[in-house]
Amino acid sequence: MAETVQARAAPQPPVISGRHDFPEISGRIASIVLQGRLPRFFWTAFFLCFLLALLFLYSITYLISVGIGTIGVDIPVAWGTMISSFVWWIGIGHAGTLISAVLLLLRQPWRASINRFAEAMTLFAVAMAGMYPILHLGRPWFFYWLLPLPNTHMHWPQWRSPLVWDFAAIATYATVSLLFWYMGLLPDLAVLRDRARSRAGQIFYGILALGWRGSAFHWARYDTSYYLLAALATPLVVSVHSIVALDFTFAIIPGYHSTIFPPYFVAGALLSGFAMVLTIAIPLRWAFSVEDLITLRHMDNAGKLMIAAGMVVTYGYVSEAFFAWYSGQAYDRTMMVERAIGPYATLFWAMLACNVGVLQLLWFRRVRLNMKLLFAIALIINIGMWIERYVIVVTGPSRDFLPSSWGEQSLKWLDYGILFGSLGTFFALVFLFVRILPAITIFEVEELAEEKGGAA
Repeated sequence: MAETVQARAAPQPPVISGRHDFPEISGRIASIVLQGRLPRFFWTAFFLCFLLALLFLYSITYLISVGIGTIGVDIPVAWGTMISSFVWWIGIGHAGTLISAVLLLLRQPWRASINRFAEAMTLFAVAMAGMYPILHLGRPWFFYWLLPLPNTHMHWPQWRSPLVWDFAAIATYATVSLLFWYMGLLPDLAVLRDRARSRAGQIFYGILALGWRGSAFHWARYDTSYYLLAALATPLVVSVHSIVALDFTFAIIPGYHSTIFPPYFVAGALLSGFAMVLTIAIPLRWAFSVEDLITLRHMDNAGKLMIAAGMVVTYGYVSEAFFAWYSGQAYDRTMMVERAIGPYATLFWAMLACNVGVLQLLWFRRVRLNMKLLFAIALIINIGMWIERYVIVVTGPSRDFLPSSWGEQSLKWLDYGILFGSLGTFFALVFLFVRILPAITIFEVEELAEEKGGAA
């Protein structure tokens, strides 16, 4: 509470607070990995996430063994929680790329303390997203038909299929994000190699460091490669989720066929991505006592970016309703009316309450600097963004052109098992990452402290 009151009085919270030298910064961050400086509840929380990961594995095994009919998909609603979760997970991965690549090119120093775990979050979110289209195939063991193989399968791959577009987008995004993340890790891996006391740790981190010695030649090549990868990753922030949006836009189903979807989806991706960054950052800074490295400045800036992306999402909601009315198309109008008063009306209004109503609290600076309230807002927006994806995916096919083919989706236990199982797997991977690799970038925080003369 004292931290919040103090921050209110300051005109602008610092990027890092206090005075730090190189050994102190590297020692604090490296000790989490090398000495196991973990909070008491760390392994308990990991165990709970691991149980959900086991549920994810069991749900996938059951789905493959019994068939795709065991989840809540049916005609006319052939897309359900699988595709909703796929779009949601892809969106969560966008904030990591924005923080890491775009803010690096824009020379924003406040990214230094949060870019590492944001990049890891991107990789884990993309891994979760990549599972869903494969599982939704019905015969996931034939997923290799999506690969651009020689034409031995005659008309495979089918380039008119959105599945092929998604595969290309996810594969490109995952590859570039992995290279960018690993490139940024090299100097810190060398720090862990040099500070490790056990022979196993020295060998493990030494192999991963790829012979890094921190020479002027290494740093020159590093800077060139890192900025090139950042420039390569920046267009992916827009292109990947735009491709996912085109999966819907190219369909003629009411509620899908809309040119607003690509920018609308990108803004929603940034909103949900930054909400997940805050969901991870706020407990991380508290649990490991790094409030002076991940400061209120980071929380404030993340909140501002959330309100910017959220207002674009709000504009998308208004545009959808306006153009459904302005177009004069009875089918689009009926679809929007059914969203508001039909069988999915509760989810529709919950979506607006979470993504539009609660979002407005972020206009107030004291809310952005209150960690408990900001954490609650981030959780609510994450839930609201998943509901939004589900509403978009389900309401269109459920109210098609012919009333005789209308129908609702009934969710099965497997839908919940796969959704919550993927969440548990994601957070279990985050816990393992924090334990094995530095969650805060050592060398960038050291550079920032040096540039600020030992104080931010």
